[in-house]
Amino acid sequence: MAPERVRFAPSPTGMFHVGSARTALYNWVVARQSGGAFILRIDDTDEERNREDWVDGILSALRWLGLTWDEGPIRQSSRLERYREAAEKLLASNQAYWCDCTRAAVDARKPPGAPPGYDGFCRDRNLGPGPGRALRFRVPDRDVVVEDLVRGSVTFPAGSIEDFIVVKSSGQPLYVLANVVDDVDFAITLVLRAEEHLPTTPKAVLLHEALATTPPRFAHLSFLVNAQRQKLSKRRDRVAVEDYRALGVLPWALLNYLALLGWSPGGDEEFFSREELIERFDLARLQHAPAFFDERKLLAFNQHYLAEASSEDLIEAGHDLFAAIGALDDEDRRSRLRELLPLVAPRVRTLAEAAAMSRFLFREPEVPADEVETLPPEASSWLGAAEDALSTLEPFDAASIEASLRRLASSLGTTLRALQAPIRLATTGARVGPPLFAALELLGRAATLRRLERLIERLGARGPRAE
Repeated sequence: MAPERVRFAPSPTGMFHVGSARTALYNWVVARQSGGAFILRIDDTDEERNREDWVDGILSALRWLGLTWDEGPIRQSSRLERYREAAEKLLASNQAYWCDCTRAAVDARKPPGAPPGYDGFCRDRNLGPGPGRALRFRVPDRDVVVEDLVRGSVTFPAGSIEDFIVVKSSGQPLYVLANVVDDVDFAITLVLRAEEHLPTTPKAVLLHEALATTPPRFAHLSFLVNAQRQKLSKRRDRVAVEDYRALGVLPWALLNYLALLGWSPGGDEEFFSREELIERFDLARLQHAPAFFDERKLLAFNQHYLAEASSEDLIEAGHDLFAAIGALDDEDRRSRLRELLPLVAPRVRTLAEAAAMSRFLFREPEVPADEVETLPPEASSWLGAAEDALSTLEPFDAASIEASLRRLASSLGTTLRALQAPIRLATTGARVGPPLFAALELLGRAATLRRLERLIERLGARGPRAE
């Protein structure tokens, strides 16, 4: 395989979309697989919509995902002179012309039922540059064929592409021209990007022809859609990588899942490492059908990787989440968290859930009133009996706690499961959590007894204790 020079070229106009993460991943894999280069370019020619904090967000998200770039970031805003040079070349060869038409003027000239688009009014007016004048490319009257690695030959019929603007009346070069110049200057061999860019590709092909440059190969990825098979939208769907990072989704879990949306490894295998993906990825297996982004499936992937990760890796990945519950205040707390996480990780889907389930070990739990109301009438006496049994238990470890509570349940004429419910609620503040006996060992005798007593007081008089 010849080395590929690929580029990921996001526009800093919003949060980092999961679809952009998939595009970046595929480009990164192709570069690593071929021994080529992954180039990061920031397409910031849209001055009105760009924000510097979104540039920072792009860089942060890529670093978090581990998609390191070999060249860049290249800012289009720093290359405006190159784009103007290309525009002058088009003008000098009569492949572009100045136009002073407003949209209102174009619409006023059109007869009822005429197709939308510019009508070529200024093609032969021989206007020069001036206020309110944009530079338009003179589109030839013929079909344009785009050879796409995913969709095959895509034909854009003659007349379907209007004479498009390459330099705005403000003097700002537009995206389509800037992309072509950049791809030439940085020797891009393959443009792998989202399907939404396919309509602009024939314009790029025409500009390459006009500038006498060789276009890269093109591959347009399928749309990501939601459960209603609508294109993912930030207005109605959770699509920002930053949101999943905040939830505590592991970076490779997200990328592993995204890798399968629009590409198939050719078997039933779903989980693989970065190295395995680099080895197995094949452009020929890219699919053009829309891919369903299923958040539940993503969280299932994350659950798989959480269960496999070491405690230290989980602490590093969820540092801020665990710090917020006080689990990293000192080495003793961090040590207890390391012991707890193997019990918690198989029971949660995200690190945010892991932090919430671990909180009881570092913060006094607030037992919800509605949960207290659901406890059976015997709960108070059961908790009192458990307090007595555990107060003198030696050693205070998971095995001894389990054996003691089993004996107690039998003497109370109930089941161990029934007995555990009020104990878990008292000590952790929730009905579900890590294995109770190991959790109590980590919590320690003093905290366990104090929390049992607190719930007993809430339930009222303790009542007779079991002998």
